[in-house]
Amino acid sequence: MRRIRRTVRLACAVVVAGALLAGCGPSGGAKDREGALTGMDMQGAAERADTMLYETVGAIKPEIEWVHRATTTGSCDVTRYWTVMTVVSEQRRGNFLGVVERFWKASDYQIKMVNPSTELPTIIATSPDGFGLRVSFGYKGQAFFEVTSPCVEESKVAAPSKVANGRAYEGEIPTPNVRSDFWSAETPVPGSTPSP
Repeated sequence: MRRIRRTVRLACAVVVAGALLAGCGPSGGAKDREGALTGMDMQGAAERADTMLYETVGAIKPEIEWVHRATTTGSCDVTRYWTVMTVVSEQRRGNFLGVVERFWKASDYQIKMVNPSTELPTIIATSPDGFGLRVSFGYKGQAFFEVTSPCVEESKVAAPSKVANGRAYEGEIPTPNVRSDFWSAETPVPGSTPSP
């Protein structure tokens, strides 16, 4: 049991590694001695994650279509997942990631990793209050977003309150199926340098 607690504490410490340890959480709560945000529970963390995702996709122009995918909870954290239904061609993925990276930097998120590979392009970042963010491309070039909270107080977590801007799917979410004149174009953006 002691070993499990130590492992949980270590996992939480890794999640908040990029956070400003002396700072305050998004609700003004300080971090306790185990690194958890005090004054924020899993529901509050899920709502904060939703806000970060809404702001991120709102910065992507032309607009993309997305749907809620899942919510998972750990022993002291919560993760929200979104799936992009807009087809983002291989030629436009670098531009897509560039828009996200610029927005995250402008939001004072610390970029932890950029993988521009053509197979699984990914960006990982951390917010000043210890939330981990990821955007990545997977099977059939489908883009995914996820936001994971730092360690917070345990609570029930409700589904996101805002309806996705894409159509609702029963069961498994399909591969991207929404065409965009810009994001789905199979040519590089005029005047841009092709991604490596």
